[in-house]
Amino acid sequence: MEYKKIDQNEICYPAELRQYLGAEVPSSIQLRGNIDLLRKKPLALFSSVKCPGKLILKTYDLAQRLRDDAVPVIGGFHSPMEKECLLLLLRGSQPVIVCPNRNLSGMRMPAEWKKPISEGRLLIVSPFDEKLRRGTVQTAIYRNNFVAALADRIYITYAAPGSKTEAFCREVIDWGKKVHTFKENQKLLNLGAQSYLR
Repeated sequence: MEYKKIDQNEICYPAELRQYLGAEVPSSIQLRGNIDLLRKKPLALFSSVKCPGKLILKTYDLAQRLRDDAVPVIGGFHSPMEKECLLLLLRGSQPVIVCPNRNLSGMRMPAEWKKPISEGRLLIVSPFDEKLRRGTVQTAIYRNNFVAALADRIYITYAAPGSKTEAFCREVIDWGKKVHTFKENQKLLNLGAQSYLR
């Protein structure tokens, strides 16, 4: 997959990355697709790997609403629920930004990404350099922080108690980001998440 590289000193490098990631800001980012999508104030979508059955349907409904309302969405789209949401979102017309847990060098583009990328409504972005071919737990945590830094708002459909997703929610709330969740996620609401999405 061919990609473009943007260094931190370039004017088009997203200022939000410096603001929220501080010393952890990537020196460069790789991207393929329409870079203008980074200015669309996307909503980040996250879910723990294991999602309770009662929240699966709610998450589908949320993804469908985001698609129908043409809300720009960003995510790693790594957990099973996130992957399902991505497939649904790509059938719409709104901008989508995908941040894989690896660099873009040699990465094969899934067939369902080709049409949206040619239409200018899909952007693939990575904070990792050419050395990282395969993601780890640590790079996934970093990728999630990268996604949250680029997002205007964050929706966490489910965070298992004591999970990395729950710790992540606490961190981004401390950043001052707006975090939303379903009313069933009382622990996240106690951390400061909101149970509605405006």
